[in-house]
Amino acid sequence: MLRVSLDSKNNNGYRLLAEAVGGSMEEQRYIGARIGTLDALARERIGLTPDAVAYRAWDPASKTWQDTTWADMGRRVARWQAALRQEDLDEGDRVAVQLKNGVEWAVMEQAAIGLGLVLVPLYADDRPDNVAYILRDAGIKLLLLDNPARWQALREAAEEEELASLQRVVVLSPGKSGLPADDERLVLAEDWQPEGEFRLHERGGDPDKLATIVYTSGTTGKPKGVMLSHRNILSIAESALEIIDMNSSDLLVSFLPLSHTYERTCGYYGPIMTGATVVFSRSVQQLAEDLQIHRPTILISVPRIFERIYDRLRAQLEKKGPLARGLFRATVHVGWQRFLCEQKRAPVAPSRIFWPLLDRLVAGKFKQRLGGRLRMAVSGGAPLSPEVARVFLGLGIRIIQGYGMTETSPIIATNRPLQNRPDSVGKPLGCVRVRVGENDELLVKTPGCMQGYWNNHKATTEIIDADGWLHTGDKVRIDDDGFIFITGRIKDILVLSNGEKVPPADMEAAITLDPWFEQALVVGEGKPYLSALVVLNPESWVGVAKEHGLDPFDPAALEDSRLRKTLAGRIAELLRDFPGYAKIRRVTPLLEPWTIDNGMLTPTLKIKRAVVAKNYAEAIEGMYE
Repeated sequence: MLRVSLDSKNNNGYRLLAEAVGGSMEEQRYIGARIGTLDALARERIGLTPDAVAYRAWDPASKTWQDTTWADMGRRVARWQAALRQEDLDEGDRVAVQLKNGVEWAVMEQAAIGLGLVLVPLYADDRPDNVAYILRDAGIKLLLLDNPARWQALREAAEEEELASLQRVVVLSPGKSGLPADDERLVLAEDWQPEGEFRLHERGGDPDKLATIVYTSGTTGKPKGVMLSHRNILSIAESALEIIDMNSSDLLVSFLPLSHTYERTCGYYGPIMTGATVVFSRSVQQLAEDLQIHRPTILISVPRIFERIYDRLRAQLEKKGPLARGLFRATVHVGWQRFLCEQKRAPVAPSRIFWPLLDRLVAGKFKQRLGGRLRMAVSGGAPLSPEVARVFLGLGIRIIQGYGMTETSPIIATNRPLQNRPDSVGKPLGCVRVRVGENDELLVKTPGCMQGYWNNHKATTEIIDADGWLHTGDKVRIDDDGFIFITGRIKDILVLSNGEKVPPADMEAAITLDPWFEQALVVGEGKPYLSALVVLNPESWVGVAKEHGLDPFDPAALEDSRLRKTLAGRIAELLRDFPGYAKIRRVTPLLEPWTIDNGMLTPTLKIKRAVVAKNYAEAIEGMYE
């Protein structure tokens, strides 16, 4: 393995890269899993392209976007490592970071893993009681936060024993009131770091050693700590790059939390492997503006972002005339035919001759909203509606859906640009083996398979069998071409009193595609028919209420029988293509959204079904009286 010093000025990155990892420049376009460990990967990138921009982030003080090169990263990581070495920490000890996406997150991650410490990423906006549980379960010794207010909230929510393992709490900013004087563990990052120039720590790490513990945001029960090794993550990241085709000229806008394995593998380690630049978005609320400013070439996202764009499109089209709506439908139709032709699933359609005009009038303007340079969008983390995928593909956005689990680092399967079935989750990665087990459950063998759940041998043996197959819990069918189609969750099946089995997730996805509905939960376990709780879109609600002669600011308006009949009718239309037994008979409308803060969403924005059902037990029972 070639080692390159931090002050290397070799600009021929690709040739140096090929020498570093073996093989010719044509054979090796990125630093692969053969590099060994995550810290060796970062060191190699720093040496190969020291002057290239690694990260770009918004600086609130100067109100400007600031670039950080790989050489800058090397110096900052080395200084953080010097600070970490001052603490009573041994290789294998756990340290946690609870920050929003940013350069400081990356610096801490690379510094900790470079010393052989195990990083535990925490969701920036997770509830204090959930964070306290993780701190105790993982035995965290050092915690990095953004400000003292977050630490104070944690102290108020936690039991003393939950914080007993913590030796040091580092905060990036003193906040408005400064650091409290009653806790010697609390220090300001700038004061904690020693002055001077330092060298990156180099170690001959074992690729199969534990690198990180990622706590799953389970929809039921306490989160479980997924133990991932260096090899787990690197093998999947490398295999994914064979499909995503990322390179050093690419730019990504990062907005999904880095504490989620999907973003970390694809949107963080992938760019380190390839030398691509990552821009940290200011917030999801400012994402649209950030996309316009930075014009990404690759977008890593979850379906909810695409759904929100789709909802806005539909809302805007409803306000326009028949001509505009017809032109949009024609563009999507012609674009979809172009897509099918490219996939060799349809002959060349004569209507393609209209595409240049439709692209200029409609599709091109839509693509400009996403920056105008996007050549690939990747959707994962939850099912993507085929209807949403059809609109994006029809408008010329190459969107591919993938599938995976935190326990598999995370990717199991994904579509390919030229083998894209948007109603499927694609084919397995090249390094992944799959088969269908009992009850049509997908079973997986992958180099990304976790080492197990931290402190939970029982749960580990329940998901990984004696032959090494990981049981995903997802029901699937695999067609003759190898495409995987998710048909439901084994545990998320509603069984009606007549014995009919209903997968609620697909119905909920269909309901929330409508701009009237923000969230939905279908219920009916053991009941004679299905009902639904729906959270209404605040903007749509005002118009709907006025149409029914109701005061939108009066909570009693939600009880109106005419309103509920209208909502039930609209949902019935949305579900018209579902089987006859999958019909919603009763609807309870709500205005308060289900959020992470009120405990009804996981940090990855999945509905905690049991929690929502418990909170609205009375309303649910009312729909069956």
